[in-house]
Amino acid sequence: MKIADLIERNKSFLSLEFFPPKNRESWPGFFEVVDRLKVLNPLFASVTYGAGGGTQENSLEIVKRMKQEKGIEPLAHLTSVGADEEKISYFVENLIDAGVDNVLALRGDPPRDVEDFDFNTQHFSHASDLVTFIKGKYPDMGVAVAGYPEAHIESPSIREDYRWMKYKIDEGGDFIITQLFFDNRVYFDFVDRLSEMGINVPVVPGVLPIMSLKSAKFILSLCGAAIPGKFLSALEKAHEEGGDEAVYRLGIDYAKEQARELLDKGAPGVHLYTLNRAEACLEIGKSLGF
Repeated sequence: MKIADLIERNKSFLSLEFFPPKNRESWPGFFEVVDRLKVLNPLFASVTYGAGGGTQENSLEIVKRMKQEKGIEPLAHLTSVGADEEKISYFVENLIDAGVDNVLALRGDPPRDVEDFDFNTQHFSHASDLVTFIKGKYPDMGVAVAGYPEAHIESPSIREDYRWMKYKIDEGGDFIITQLFFDNRVYFDFVDRLSEMGINVPVVPGVLPIMSLKSAKFILSLCGAAIPGKFLSALEKAHEEGGDEAVYRLGIDYAKEQARELLDKGAPGVHLYTLNRAEACLEIGKSLGF
């Protein structure tokens, strides 16, 4: 079933994002996390893979198992890096054979081992190219797209970012999952601006629980999201006084409050970036009543 249809039928929901381990030896531990988080009854779960499709085969098998063995509706990531029509068709057709009906179309990050990587040299240069191709060849496939409430880090302007956002929806994007953010006003402003442009598909906010100061700064350096000054100062003070454990406690509490406010003020659901950490996600999910 298309996830966009599931969203319409559910007034409030939680969804999850997992990243598959590179080594199969780690799969039992990964699926243990999946099993533990099933108690939250996620509406769907997205599954990532590495730049250039480095773990694409792993992701394909994990997505199949999530659907067929775990009973969770999966959203398979697809990135344009290193992809061509043959590779994308192979992946999508395998998903269809497994009963998987949804993908998340992304441009993806440049490969870490390639200096001066140029996306314009790729067969699919943009996420919108993937949307166009998938919807043209597989019209029944549900396609989610990414949204950037604070604008993509490489966008020349906010206006240009919104223009491409609209183009992805016009080409067939069924719903939007946002990049992480920490100020809910940014999300609601994003939704309002999209509505003014005639974009009325569901916009699912992405929430990242901060579990350590080091990992938070690394993730933020990749995506360009900003931490409100007061929250950042509180995290740094917590680290000075209580180390990683104090940062973890503050980060989880902040994520719970952020997610609750999003739902209370009308967000269709919350997409939780799990970092494959069960305990933190269980605490957040259960605090929201899931």
